[in-house]
Amino acid sequence: MSFQAPKGTYDIVPPRSATWLAVREALSRQPRLAGYDYVETPMFEDTGLFVRGVGESTDVVTKEMYTFEDRGGRSLTLRPEGTAGVLRAIAEHGLHRGQLPVKVWYVGPNFRYEQPQSGRYRQHTQVGVETIGGDDPALDAEVVWLAAEAMRSLGLTRTRLLLNSLGCRECRPAYRELLQDFLRGLDLDDDTRRRAEINPMRVLDDKRAEVQAQLTDAPLITDHLCGACKEHHEQVRSYLTDLGVEYEDTPRLVRGLDYYVRTTFEIVHGGLGAQSALGGGGRYDGLLATIGGPDLGGVGFGLGVDRTILAVDAEGLEVGDRSRCDVFVVPLGAAARRRTVTLLRDLRRAGLRSDTTYGGQGLKGAMKAADRSGAAFALVLGDRDLEQHVVQLKDLRSGEQTSVPLDDLVAAIVASTGQ
Repeated sequence: MSFQAPKGTYDIVPPRSATWLAVREALSRQPRLAGYDYVETPMFEDTGLFVRGVGESTDVVTKEMYTFEDRGGRSLTLRPEGTAGVLRAIAEHGLHRGQLPVKVWYVGPNFRYEQPQSGRYRQHTQVGVETIGGDDPALDAEVVWLAAEAMRSLGLTRTRLLLNSLGCRECRPAYRELLQDFLRGLDLDDDTRRRAEINPMRVLDDKRAEVQAQLTDAPLITDHLCGACKEHHEQVRSYLTDLGVEYEDTPRLVRGLDYYVRTTFEIVHGGLGAQSALGGGGRYDGLLATIGGPDLGGVGFGLGVDRTILAVDAEGLEVGDRSRCDVFVVPLGAAARRRTVTLLRDLRRAGLRSDTTYGGQGLKGAMKAADRSGAAFALVLGDRDLEQHVVQLKDLRSGEQTSVPLDDLVAAIVASTGQ
């Protein structure tokens, strides 16, 4: 019997794994540079957390969650997105009772039961940031900049940043009624009509052409913002301009989750077809209170590692070091093989990725293995070299070979590699 990865999932294997690691590192490096602390939460939570936090009108809750009952009769759900679990952890551990804002980042898999297609998987990995306890527009701008900067650091040039404001608890109710009145006059299916009654703004996020065609004259939230929301949005836009972030005002941008208010944004890529979003986020004031915490403002994002890799591929970028070691040791003879064990230890302790052959492979086969490893240097060590207490150091890029005293070997390679 043979097995394959479940439908909608995929394996991360060499050499592709080098690109995957490099993209994950690029996305997570920016929040680390900005002083965000790392958090990690369980991959499954109480189902009610996601129903309350994500929103009962979303496709995520109504159609896509992996929900199961454990042996204790508890309803649990595999994490469909990162924000709800992270906010639950912040409230549970009282992080909000310290210095504000709380600024954290995380990385891990999310799970959604949806139709697999290019760029859309049932298990996908996201890097995210969340900030709790601040309503300063500069904080919104920082979060948006971190996402945009991560894409820039990868060398991506075909991304676009879409920006909108979704109003607040003061101005949204009146707009909600106005939008509902408009939607009631359209030719919508029963499921969409039900969604319009629960959260009409979610209908604006409907990707079906037949729905979008009817929304041309729909009222826009940006025309109905209260004074405070207008001021907040203008300040966010001004900060982004100061930061050199190019953005597009997108008044129909909603995103797929119910908790967003005020700032919302999305990063899309021109080379990915229908599944063009690489990630996004926005402000979610009040969400922490919804899941049992204090009523504090928050803003964050989630960036898809999988989608970003597709964007890297679409632009033909070479990202990640596919070599698996820096130094490859080629032992010739029984004594040399024994000495290789401690030599590898010393190289690795010095921070040098090091490997060797096993099973007594000859010089020709061992040198082929050294080439395949991507190593910059090969160390050829024979029994006669051991007697003279030297090793042959070969630069695999230039072909130059020199004899180096064993006692000086590690320092010589460290100097050559810049480690």
